[in-house]
This record gives sequence, structure tokens and C-alpha cells, in this order.
Amino acid sequence: MPEKATLRKAQADLRSGKSPSTAAGEFVREEIEHIRAGKHGARSPEQAIAIGLSKARRAGVPLKPPKKGKVRKRTRRSAQRDYDIGQEKRKARAPSRKRSKASSQRLKRELKSSVSRSALSRHAKRVARRRKT
Repeated sequence: MPEKATLRKAQADLRSGKSPSTAAGEFVREEIEHIRAGKHGARSPEQAIAIGLSKARRAGVPLKPPKKGKVRKRTRRSAQRDYDIGQEKRKARAPSRKRSKASSQRLKRELKSSVSRSALSRHAKRVARRRKT
């Protein structure tokens, strides 16, 4: 569940006419803070970003899922499901306790250094390089 401050900031961004990706950035920032604080870890900066975007979609940020062919089919389907739940086109099911506990324990064992300043810098440079071509 996202923090109330994050929800408020995202709603303020949307009200002031900023793009959905800007509002979703608040959730990504929150996720990075969680990892840095040691609440859990992430395997890579991409995973931290994906968790934040998923939270944003579920919280109602109108961030469309990626286009067909841009990402794996499974990723797109998951993003579409989160988007539908956030836009109340689909009802969110109660999470399975066993699966929820298993995934959070798995995340706790992951690295905390995956969202360090240098790791995020490396990620940004790599993505920018990919975008140039």
C-alpha cells in the first residue's frame, strides 16, 4: 500500500495538469526510498521502477500499459491488470497470504545497493544509450 503522502503528491501532480508518468514518478521515488531504508531489496533498478509503476497504476494513476511489442507479453498483461484495477474496471482480489509472504521474503533477500546513486546513474545512461538509436 502506498503512503498517504505519495498519494497526495501524485494527485496534486495530476490536478495541476502534469503527465501521468510524472505522477507515477512519485511512486517510483517512494519505492527507491523503501529499498534504501532497508524495508526490502531489488535485483535491479528496473525492478524497483516496475514495482513503483505497478503501485501507481493500482492507485489510479492513468498510466497506460506499454505498447504491444515494447515489452514481454507477460509484463504488458500484468500492467493492463494493474491499470484496470486502478481505473476500477476490474475488482482487486484479496492477495493470497502465502504468495504475498513468499514474495516479500524473497524481496527482503535481494540487494539494497541496486538503487544506489551509482546504480541509478548507470541505469539512466544505459537507457539513454538505448533510446538514441
